[in-house]
Amino acid sequence: MQSTKRPWQAVFTPAIGKVIRKLASLRGGGTALPGKIIEQYDPSFLARSLAQLPYGVVLVSGTNGKTTTTRMVASVFEQCGLKVFTNPTGSNFTRGVVSALLGAVDMRGRLDADIAVLELDEAYAVHFVKQVHPWAALLLNVMRDQLDRFGEIDHTAQLLGKVAAATDGVVVLNREDPRIRALAHDVPAGTSVRYFGLAPTLREQFPTDDAMQTTVSVQQGSVQEVNEADTQPEHTKTYEAQTDNAHVIDKQTGNERTEDAQTEDAQIPAADVLLTQVCTHQATYQFGDQQYATPMRLEGLYNLYNAAAALAVVHAVQPELSPETLIQAIAQVTPAFGRGETIDYHGTPIELVLVKNPMGFRLALASFDPSHTATMIAINDEYADGRDMSWLWDVDFTSLRKQGVAMVSGVRAWDMALRLQYDQVAVEHVDTELTAAVDQFCDSDSETPKRIYCTYTAMLAIRSHLAHKTHVDDVGLK
Repeated sequence: MQSTKRPWQAVFTPAIGKVIRKLASLRGGGTALPGKIIEQYDPSFLARSLAQLPYGVVLVSGTNGKTTTTRMVASVFEQCGLKVFTNPTGSNFTRGVVSALLGAVDMRGRLDADIAVLELDEAYAVHFVKQVHPWAALLLNVMRDQLDRFGEIDHTAQLLGKVAAATDGVVVLNREDPRIRALAHDVPAGTSVRYFGLAPTLREQFPTDDAMQTTVSVQQGSVQEVNEADTQPEHTKTYEAQTDNAHVIDKQTGNERTEDAQTEDAQIPAADVLLTQVCTHQATYQFGDQQYATPMRLEGLYNLYNAAAALAVVHAVQPELSPETLIQAIAQVTPAFGRGETIDYHGTPIELVLVKNPMGFRLALASFDPSHTATMIAINDEYADGRDMSWLWDVDFTSLRKQGVAMVSGVRAWDMALRLQYDQVAVEHVDTELTAAVDQFCDSDSETPKRIYCTYTAMLAIRSHLAHKTHVDDVGLK
């Protein structure tokens, strides 16, 4: 770990950093520039600042769900009485954390917080733990995401293994993801391992990366039959997985279990927190033998599972908190910016849904009912999005077939339109000029709610553009 010794020039770091932040804001710059400069000027600033925290650092990483899960963990800690420092914008490189710190410390470099909850990109998490050993690490999942940046997912798992190996207090793992579950072997002696997971009947709704390769072909082959046989909206169902194997009753949850699933269960560890049931804006979580049903303000099926992860890490850090207290806190969490965030556009709700890999897009499509909603898809291929957009062909878009897509935009608009054509999804308009497309989409048919599926840089551009036309929450992006 990097030394936290204060160099002579450190006395000027807060002032210099705050000036750079202000100048970057005036010039319309991003969140990372001040951090990049300060990393070079005062390399120990990050470690020195975070060393002040009595509860240390909780690091959140994984392919999907980092930003919303970080928001959940921070929010629950705050509701339970702790002062939390976090990086709320999703700027998840070390320089992004440094930039956030520059806004949080006073002119003497003092950080008024009890604990830090930090989202870190999988690769930059390794750079972070070389400087700061987290007290707790929450490792969510490994999916095929931006292969041009990370390579194969086994390499991504190895990166997260280095995070687990550098954690001092507790590592919380997703027991349903075999690559994440295997990271328990990387945890050092003296650091405990905890798990979050799913009731067996929900596993088909949250497939691992390996399972997704099979379910894509199965879904594409059976979607016609499903659409004809089942008219119930996807987002209002209570989900229970179905198979053709012999079933038995699971003694823990009371749900039906297959014999194959029982064999699999014997090979995975018990979880501190289980997600056992989901439906529209409601979830049930199990702590030990007790289950707790709660309404949820979060959007999206996948975020109900992310909430189980958040509950598990808070419970691990503060075991004195009762499950009832944690459940009450998680029920109050609202979506992170661009992750199911709804913007009021002159009386018309416009929902932004971030998509960045096959699993995230598939779960997003499964989470939101497309009926009675106008849909737009905006796909960019800048560095933060990933240059390789071939992953779009691993997403099943047939759920949009009935309503169609009103607008496709972004740098890769024509690629997206072609992909939709192959799934027989009608597209009304294609416009690579994003701001013009947003204007046309938002200004048409004001009576109809709207939803925009967008990659990261497209989401930032859409939020910025809409901020000139209506109120958009300031999350410190500039």
